[in-house]
Amino acid sequence: MSKSDTPRAPLTFDETLTMRLSRRAALSKGAKGAAVVSAGSAGLLGLASCSPPVDAGAQPVLTFTEIPHAYDATHHVAEGYNADILVRWGDPVLADAPAYTPNNKDAAAQEKQFGFNNDFIAFMPLPMGSSNSDHGLLCVNHEYTSTHMMFSGYKPSQQLPFEKKKSEVDVEMAAHGHSILEVKRIDGAWHVIADSPYNRRITANTPMLMTGPVAGHRRLQTSADPTGKNVLGTLNNCAGGMTPWGTVLIAEENFGFYFDGDQKKSDPEERRNYNSLRVGYYLEDDPNEGPVDETALQYKGRLPINGWFRFYDRFNIEKEPREVNRFGWMVEIDPYDPTSTPKKRTALGRFSHEGATIVAEAGKPVIAYSGDDGRFEFLYKFVSKNNFDPANREANLDVLAEGDLYAARFDVDGTGQWIKLVLADSPWLNPDIAGLKDQGDALIESRETARLLGATPLDRPEDVETNPVTGRTYLMLTNNSKRKTEETDAVNPRAENRWGQIVEISPPGQDGNRDHWATSFEWGLIVLAGDPNHPDPAKRGRYHAGTSEAGWFSCPDNVAFDPKGNMWIATDGLPNNKDASGKNRPIHDGLWACETVGENRALTKHFFGCPRGAELCGPCFTPDGTSMFVAVQHPGDGDGATFTRPSTRWPDFDPNGPPRPSVVAITKKDGGAIGS
Repeated sequence: MSKSDTPRAPLTFDETLTMRLSRRAALSKGAKGAAVVSAGSAGLLGLASCSPPVDAGAQPVLTFTEIPHAYDATHHVAEGYNADILVRWGDPVLADAPAYTPNNKDAAAQEKQFGFNNDFIAFMPLPMGSSNSDHGLLCVNHEYTSTHMMFSGYKPSQQLPFEKKKSEVDVEMAAHGHSILEVKRIDGAWHVIADSPYNRRITANTPMLMTGPVAGHRRLQTSADPTGKNVLGTLNNCAGGMTPWGTVLIAEENFGFYFDGDQKKSDPEERRNYNSLRVGYYLEDDPNEGPVDETALQYKGRLPINGWFRFYDRFNIEKEPREVNRFGWMVEIDPYDPTSTPKKRTALGRFSHEGATIVAEAGKPVIAYSGDDGRFEFLYKFVSKNNFDPANREANLDVLAEGDLYAARFDVDGTGQWIKLVLADSPWLNPDIAGLKDQGDALIESRETARLLGATPLDRPEDVETNPVTGRTYLMLTNNSKRKTEETDAVNPRAENRWGQIVEISPPGQDGNRDHWATSFEWGLIVLAGDPNHPDPAKRGRYHAGTSEAGWFSCPDNVAFDPKGNMWIATDGLPNNKDASGKNRPIHDGLWACETVGENRALTKHFFGCPRGAELCGPCFTPDGTSMFVAVQHPGDGDGATFTRPSTRWPDFDPNGPPRPSVVAITKKDGGAIGS
């Protein structure tokens, strides 16, 4: 047993407190009275060695004028930019798709139309392999559906899963998955190419292949598929990733919410898996931090979120107890081949994937980082068995089929270790106690394996991306209101954390030449999110000294980097923040940007704001950085909103139509790079 693989006991409260008090990053008072990180410091809890050199004479890279906090019916973007609606829920994707009709939906039409609640976005240039920034394929996830915002006659009640009609469930299943659209910039504006042969819809019913070490495993075999290698559809596709060989990776996140039934009537062998991945919708485990109505426990102590199991046996764990094991994976899609079959990559592990982002270098194994969006869950790294060959696309198309999965341990001294989640390398792990019979079990229950081997439980690890310029990796920790004071540690320093933080991970080496294949790393916190003027000092956000009143945010979720290495942070949770007086202060979610080196490192600036009720997802740049695409998800929802009574009718503002999740194309009016 190597030192790096030795399980580590949780930090005590005294150890955590010592870490906080002995941090090297100097704190000072900002202009607005906020506690902030001094310019050029490594971060709140980082080591001085983690900080890049500061060039005192460097000029700011992000020169846009910030927008203020707001919360109203429409979107907002920095002055000098266009933010145009490119595609909306219900718009045609396939050439023969019918037009969107608000009050007459059917599954056959929705299978050809743009899906609901767009999330991750990838821009794949045309032709393949080029760096064309004016023509390409836009690949967009559709994370989930909201019945009360899709159909009239519903309210967001606890009984809703039992009220839905089968025809409406069929529409919801068709509105899940992924859309691929050919897009082109014409006279400065982006357009969808309506009759493109590349255009494609992938839904909850699209045939897919299971690949890798768990394909064919006994726990993937069902009555409909005794081989355990063929599965219908993909669910709850949140973030994703792009590969240098021209494919996209889409995450299956909160897939457990789609399955229900009585666990006591299910296969006893599978019950452990259900407990670890929360089949059904347990109110106390709501990852979105919403209010809990204790009277809402209607069905066997939990609340189904979809009710699909009422119509389709594959979502009923009493009838198909192993179907749930076929979800929770990363799915790889070749957008350049509309006839290709999507593949679920089991080697990357099974959990609530937020996404998977790639680091690839010729002649070396491929790295894929992925967060598990759950409270007290983990950060993962996959290392492929075979090497990346930039000259051989065919070989790369299956490079993610084999390899090893690791989980991160964050130590109190600002260092960390990647722990290999391989049972054969963990002989001290008692299989009778762990309940893991083979490596297939270890990957199906990646969460349990990571927990048993000593990975660090985190505050909802969501998107994780590597800066293409510096090689440092950034992890968004969104929030965790369930963390108790005695459970705090160096990387999760706040109890009842409703605001989140950003972790900077530095593999060995220098900026621009980082060793992502190493099993060790250094880390630091560069932002503690939240209101810097919160009345409780322990709950205040902490930022760069120059951060303005508009520059603070909460609940970092998605993250992207422009070609210059600037970081763009999308949020999910700002409307639930309270102001300095403790009163509710609705503030829109949106997009903030900061530089990652120099004197303005981690100085966050507000660039884009969502309409009421919405969150921002999927920020994505064209290769030259002159266009950005963002996904505005669930506009008009929340606070009792419904299809007929939304809080906004964005983006159409049709008095007879509902709000529609949409992709927005952002360009600079003078044609320059976004942000500069």
